[in-house]
Amino acid sequence: MATPSFAAGAYASIQGMGAGNLLRKPTSAGASETGGPDFASMIGKALEATADAGSKADRQAASVAAGRADVVDVVTAVAESEAAIETLVAVRDRVIAAYEEIMRMPV
Repeated sequence: MATPSFAAGAYASIQGMGAGNLLRKPTSAGASETGGPDFASMIGKALEATADAGSKADRQAASVAAGRADVVDVVTAVAESEAAIETLVAVRDRVIAAYEEIMRMPV
């Protein structure tokens, strides 16, 4: 069974994938001229977070297959991965909608 601290960690991880966390720590390599993070670095961080969540779910599934983990841990990891993917797809859809809106603007 998943411990309360594991569940709290999973929740914190999901919350850490939000845009607020991506804006919090700009690096000099990922900063624009205005001092804030640029769009490419934010998208890169979101992709890395999604890939990390997916690999964690894969590791948990392998652990359950080997008998070293509980099924609840796998379900939690898969749900975390699913939330990350849904967030990434929502961001992609918003970027596409913004691009289409810009393309409809008169020149």
